[in-house]
Formats: sequence, structure tokens, C-alpha cells
Amino acid sequence: MGIQHQAEPLSRFENRLKSLRVGRGLSQGQLADSAGVTRQAIYAIEDNQYLPTTMVALRLASALGCRVEDLFSLGSTSDVLEGHLIGTDVQATGPIRVKVARVGDRMVVLPVASLGETLNFSVGADGLLMGAAKSGPRRTSSRVRVQLLRDRREIESQVVIAGCDPAIYLAGDYLRRRPAAGMLVGWSMGSAAAIEALKRREVHVAGLHVVDARTGESNLPYVRRNLKGQDVTVVTFASWQQGLMVKKGNPKHLRGIEELARKDITIVNRETGAGARLLLDQKLTAAGLIGRQVNGYQRVAGSHLEVARLIAEGQADAGIGTPAVAQSRGLDFIELQTERYDLVIPTPYVSLHRGVADLLDMMTSRTFRAEVEALGGYDMRETGKVQAV
Repeated sequence: MGIQHQAEPLSRFENRLKSLRVGRGLSQGQLADSAGVTRQAIYAIEDNQYLPTTMVALRLASALGCRVEDLFSLGSTSDVLEGHLIGTDVQATGPIRVKVARVGDRMVVLPVASLGETLNFSVGADGLLMGAAKSGPRRTSSRVRVQLLRDRREIESQVVIAGCDPAIYLAGDYLRRRPAAGMLVGWSMGSAAAIEALKRREVHVAGLHVVDARTGESNLPYVRRNLKGQDVTVVTFASWQQGLMVKKGNPKHLRGIEELARKDITIVNRETGAGARLLLDQKLTAAGLIGRQVNGYQRVAGSHLEVARLIAEGQADAGIGTPAVAQSRGLDFIELQTERYDLVIPTPYVSLHRGVADLLDMMTSRTFRAEVEALGGYDMRETGKVQAV
């Protein structure tokens, strides 16, 4: 079977023949005679009506005393767009790799480094921040220009999800397997921060796991308080367990929250507003304890995965997390409660954003649910269920 080559569109070629010809003081006829081609050929090439063959390009370059690449070059496949820079401040020491997505009526630009140290080396960028090396540190929410490395149409269908469930990266892999489906960008942050990012129109979806201390209900009371008057749809991703992650074999013999006040115990915490921190605070209060009685309470990690890493490295004895994350680092797990992890989505995106629709459809597939449950501690029986806000 022969290899078929797709013709490149003329718009992608940079053609400098006319400017060099005029710069040499030559007419089209004079250049045609010198290069051994017709004047009509010179006119058609300069007018971008067709591309010269290699032989004709070499003759033209010889006649003008230049290189072929001085006359013709393959233009960049990338595009330039303007967007709003979000995420952490960027220290501009060179080209800055960014993810780009359309959220509502604006383009948001997120440095890949903001996704975490692991994803920084495993997630491909959508573009490069232009002028970053000259401008010094950039403030969040500033207006920036991006040289795209991917097709703009792919970016239009990209979905940005803020939250703390690492299984969302598995969802992104499943989404990429679907023909013409959108891509997913997972931005790790706590529940409260994810909801605030949704309110600022920086993401399409916010992951939420907050159990109401008064009613014991997952997520919906928090949505009603913090997104009052906004049209959102709440879809269950999974039910999961949260509890204490400890070293293999539980060498400090921890049995519950009340023992975190022991002098020989050091924890690592999550940021204010994270569901894990809210759970810790609720359980400490129920045990008659306050944060300052617990060693390490003020030390903050940015994700479940980082908490597990610090425990595995011996920098802490315990921290709040999930069975799947504990298992990934060879840790033991002490369950504290079962709760729901929901996706909060502005309702128009559910039907109008192709990537969001693809995500919700993919989540209900039997193979995806089976694989997530195999991670440990997940119950996917209500995956895809719309909760009544």
C-alpha cells in the first residue's frame, strides 16, 4: 500500500518572492528569463495560486542570489490568541507552557506548572506565553497572548475541572480514547477553592466533597449557600471513603482522630476550604480538640497525593485522604466517613459544551466505573445521577 501525502494548504506557506524580486530591482519578466520559467509562472507563484516545484524554487533562488528558505518557508501551524492568565503568579525565566480553554465568553490561560509537579512533566501544553521572558513576574487574571501549539478547534472543546479527586485524570484518559471527544484538564485544589474558581468563570466544572456538619448531607447545602441564585447542575461522580492515611503497619498504632493530639504524632493538613480539612476540623471538634493541640496542623499540602507522599517519606505520621491514594503510596487507611464527590456544572454547559457532554456520557460507561472502583474506596453505583439542588 502506498503512502498518501496530503497537500499542504497554500495559506500555511510564507512566500517572500515578490519582496525579494522588487528589492533586486527586477520585473517579473526579467526574473522569469533569468530563472528559465514563464512570466505567468512568476505571477502565479507571487499571487499564491500554486506552489513551485523544488527545481523551480532552486532556479528562482539562484537567479536572486539567495537561499530557497529565504524565498519560501512553511509557516507555523500555530495560532495566536489573547486570554486571561489565571492560577499562581508566574516567574518569567523563559517560555512558559500553558493550557488554554474557552470558559463561557472568554479564553482562560493556565500555566501547566500550576497543575502540580507531576503533571508539569506529563501534560502537553496548548501553547506558550508570548513575551514572558521580557515582562518579569505576571499577576493573576492579567491579559496575555499565547502562541498556540495545538489546533484552536481542539481547545474550544477542552474541559477544565477544578477539584481534588485524582481519579479525574483517569477520566481524562478515557475521554481521549473517544473519537472527536474533547480533552480534560484537571486542576488540583480544595472544594471551596474549586467553587470559587467556578464563580470566577475560570473552570467548567468544580469537584466538591463537603459534608454539612448539621445535617450530614453531602455537598448540596454548600452549593445552596455559596451558589445561591446561580443555575447549576450537580452530578455525582462517586461516593468514596475519607479517613486517616498512616504508614504501612500503622507503627504509631493510631485508632482515631482523638489520638492526633499525642505528642509523638505529627500530621500534614490541607488548605483552608478543602473538604479534607473541613472533615478534620469537624472530627477534632467532636473529640473536644482544637487545631493548635495537633502537631503539624498548620503544615499544608496542596493535594491528597502530596499528603500521601509526605507520610510515605516519613515527614508526617498521618493526614486525611482516600483509600485509593493511600494504596498508591503503600499506606494504611483508617476510615472516618463515607461521602459523595459531586461535579458542579453551570447548567448551560451540560448540553451546549461538547466536552462537558462527552465527559458526562463517558462517566456512565461500565468499563470506566469498573476501573475507578478497582482503585479502591470508590462506589460508582450513583455515578451520573443528577442531584436535586
